[in-house]
Amino acid sequence: MPDNTITVLLVEDDAEVQRRFRDSISAAPSMAVVGCASTKRDAQQLIETLKFDVMVIDLGLPDGNGIDLIRLANRLHPSSDIMVITVYGDEQHVVSSIEAGATGYILKEAESDDITGQIRLLRGGGSPVSPSVARSVLRALQNHTTGSGIVPNAEPSPLSARETEILHLLAKGMSFNEIGEILTISPHTVTAHIKKIYRKLQVHSRGEAVYEASQMGLLKNN
Repeated sequence: MPDNTITVLLVEDDAEVQRRFRDSISAAPSMAVVGCASTKRDAQQLIETLKFDVMVIDLGLPDGNGIDLIRLANRLHPSSDIMVITVYGDEQHVVSSIEAGATGYILKEAESDDITGQIRLLRGGGSPVSPSVARSVLRALQNHTTGSGIVPNAEPSPLSARETEILHLLAKGMSFNEIGEILTISPHTVTAHIKKIYRKLQVHSRGEAVYEASQMGLLKNN
């Protein structure tokens, strides 16, 4: 398999949806499905044994919630991306998935047809999110702020000025390459800064970083 191939693990209990996703990914240039699972138990085994760049996962599995699998994949494969494709667009599912490590969240049917495009966007540093899902995240953030828009008990920022600047661009959905162009630095330097941001905020993904930073009041002027 070529080094530039994007490898994908599919976790989806609907046989027809899984087949459609698998066929689309397998037919796309430089993409390959390395495993498929329709239950939480099978998915856990694949997460523990396979290497993959992206996990595409539904939350409603017959033997449990997919959020536990997101948490496991994020811990065992910190450099991988995790995209939720589900029917659940409520605030609780969205926020729990982001906190667990999801880097993309797409609602089924309406916006999951171009799955290969969403995967490429994800691997390019973007965060594919359905509009209604974005509203759920904003509502969650608003629920954790005061009337002045400042998070209670916010501590001084642990981030440098450059890291804060990059974090703001991440929150706007910019890819690593786009951030590099805006700040006139190399994508490699952007990646190095983002790793420091993740370490300082004790997170493992873009979604977690934006959420945690918002909770801390670091994005209040964004």
